[in-house]
Amino acid sequence: MIQEKKRITIVDITVLKKDFRTKRLNTVCQSAKCPNIGECFKKKTATFLILGKNCTRKCAFCAVEKYVPEPIDVDEPFKIAETIKELELSYSVITSVTRDDLADGGAAHFAKTVNEIKIIVPNAKVEVLVPDFLGRTELVNIVLASRPDVFSHNLETVPYLYNNVRKGADYERSMKVLKHAKDAGFKVKTGIILGLGETEQQLFDTIKDAKDAGIDILTIGQYLAPTKKHYSVVKQYKEEEFQKIRDFALSIGIKQVISGRYIRSSYLAEKYF
Repeated sequence: MIQEKKRITIVDITVLKKDFRTKRLNTVCQSAKCPNIGECFKKKTATFLILGKNCTRKCAFCAVEKYVPEPIDVDEPFKIAETIKELELSYSVITSVTRDDLADGGAAHFAKTVNEIKIIVPNAKVEVLVPDFLGRTELVNIVLASRPDVFSHNLETVPYLYNNVRKGADYERSMKVLKHAKDAGFKVKTGIILGLGETEQQLFDTIKDAKDAGIDILTIGQYLAPTKKHYSVVKQYKEEEFQKIRDFALSIGIKQVISGRYIRSSYLAEKYF
């Protein structure tokens, strides 16, 4: 099923898009063809995508471009901080493409971005949604040193499906990153998308693993194929199924669980924080 769009009343968002283009800033809202883009842009919120718009990995479900990585814009952290100030955002999510080509995976750029935001907009909350940094905890520590308010890394799916939909990623490596951040004392978040071919037992086992890693916030949403070229949707979940999964996650002790068709890891992040 090709990516569908939520039916909402959308105000003119062309001005905001033009502002991002002028500053040469990327948002995951646009790059990943998020179904919530109209709603979020209407509210003047966005998830900033740093380190270029071309990813070094080839996840079958993701709409982010997979081409030769771009040079890093050294002014990007400052431009993002200034944009957050201009939009008067109290909460921002900073994510990135995966940059396995960089010696530090982009960790220092993440830290610099968070630090710039805290200098220019000191009262703003910042959530980072990071890649796995190949499991290198010393790189995770570079990001943690900037003291983000929430540390997020998405599991995306159950381990059984990693070879099919998350080539280049590793389930245990992702769990290691999440547990490391939790052990360091941070509020930790992860997201899972449904409909890729997982079984209920596989999903529940993954949620248990997330709980064991110390996850504080879990988001669960329906996978919607960005185009016909992407991984096909295997199952469309019903609202009562999302509720059942949410109830299970809460029952085993995960503090905050957001589950529904259009839920994405950074959607309404401030509200759920």
